[in-house]
Amino acid sequence: IDYYALLGVKPGASADELKKAYRREAMRWHPDRHPEGEAKRAAEKKFKQVSEAY
Repeated sequence: IDYYALLGVKPGASADELKKAYRREAMRWHPDRHPEGEAKRAAEKKFKQVSEAY
């Protein structure tokens, strides 16, 4: 997994850029923002990946 691509930043991004990217993606993929069912499960998986990348 390319963590930089997952967060939408370039390699060598500053700590501030990484933090902003993480917050943006965490808000986008937070499981509470998605309805029940398959969409929620997919969001949970993506949210875990984003958290791991950060």
